[in-house]
Amino acid sequence: MEHIPESKFTDKRETIIQGLVEQNVFKINGRQLYETSLYELMKTYTDTNQAG
Repeated sequence: MEHIPESKFTDKRETIIQGLVEQNVFKINGRQLYETSLYELMKTYTDTNQAG
């Protein structure tokens, strides 16, 4: 069955969370990834990728 995203926002969020988990990032500022805003996720994802 093909994955059909609920929205581009949700799909982008899931993609970023998956990327962070692959880099062993499970929390941001003490909160689970699913509890953070898309902005915080994107900022952490960008910072993590630039550091590597």
